[in-house]
Amino acid sequence: MLNIFTLANGRLVQEEIEALEELSKFQPIWVDLEAPTLEEKRWIKQYYGLSIPEDAMDEDIEESARFYEEDNGELHVRSDFLIDDDENPRSVRVAFILNQHNTELRSRGVLFSIHDEDVPVFRLVRMRARRAPGLIEDAKEVLLKLFDADAEYSADSLENIYDELEIAGKKVLEGNVSDELAGEVLAAIARQEDLNGRIRRNVMDTRRAVSFMMRSRMLNAEQFEEARQILRDIESLDNHTAFLFDKINFLMDATVGFININQNKTIKIFSVASVALLPPTLIASVYGMNFKLMPELEWGYGYAYAIALMVASALVPMWYFRRRGWLK
Repeated sequence: MLNIFTLANGRLVQEEIEALEELSKFQPIWVDLEAPTLEEKRWIKQYYGLSIPEDAMDEDIEESARFYEEDNGELHVRSDFLIDDDENPRSVRVAFILNQHNTELRSRGVLFSIHDEDVPVFRLVRMRARRAPGLIEDAKEVLLKLFDADAEYSADSLENIYDELEIAGKKVLEGNVSDELAGEVLAAIARQEDLNGRIRRNVMDTRRAVSFMMRSRMLNAEQFEEARQILRDIESLDNHTAFLFDKINFLMDATVGFININQNKTIKIFSVASVALLPPTLIASVYGMNFKLMPELEWGYGYAYAIALMVASALVPMWYFRRRGWLK
C-alpha cells in the first residue's frame, strides 16, 4: 500500500496512490509504504529516483548500520515501533529515508517510511496532524512527531501494565491462592514482563534515533528543543520500566511462595500420616511373626485385640498432632 501525505492549510492530507501517474499530482512531505509491492517500489524509484534497500526491514541488521547518512544527503534511520496487542505484543521494524537535497523532491524534503504492517503510532500522528493545523511543517517534523508519539504510546502501554499488575497483585495478596489461580497469575505476570521488556527496548531504540537526528545537525533550534524534550520523556519512562521490573519480581516471588506453601501442606499431610502409621506398622509386624506365645494362637479374641491396638496406636499420634495444631 502506497500513501502520500501533503500539507493543505497546515493540515496533513492523506492520498492513496494506485498508479504511477497519480504521483505527479502531489507534492508530498511524507511517503508511506506499507508492505510495498515490487511495482510500488518501482514507482518510487522511477518518480523520486529513490532506490529502497533490499535489507530495509531486516531484523538482523547490525546496530551500527541502522543510522547513517549517504553522500547524497539521504538520511537513513531504522527504528522499532511497539504494537501493544493483547494477544501478541511485538515490535515492528520501520525504515526511514529522509531526503532533503534532491531537487526533484522540491519544497521541504520528503520522508519515506517502509514497514510490513500498520503501526498504531502512525495512525496517531496522522489523526493529530489532520486535526491540529500547523503541527507539522516539513519532513523532519513528521519524523520527530513519530518518535514523540512512539514515546507517548509506550507510556500508555506502561499505564496498562500498572493496571494489570494491580489486578494480579490483589489476587495474590488476598491469600488462599490455589494452584489454579497461581497459574493464571503467573501467566498474566509473564505477559506483562514481556511487554515491559519490549517497551524498554523500544524507548532505548527511540532514544538512539532521536540522538542521531540531533547529532546530524539537521534540526533547527525549535526542532532541536523538541528532540531534547522527547529524550527527557524517554528518561522518565526508564524509571517506570525499572520500577515495574521490581514489582513484577515481587509478585512473581509472592506467587511462587504461595505455590510452595500449597505444596508444603500436601507434603505435611504425608509426613503426619507416615508418622501416625508407624506404631500400627510396628504392632502388625510383631503380631505377624506367629510365635507360639502370641495371643492369636491361644486366645479367640487375639486378632480383634491386635486390630484395636493398631487403631488406638494410630489415633493417639493424630490426636496429639491436632492438639498441637499441625493438622491445620
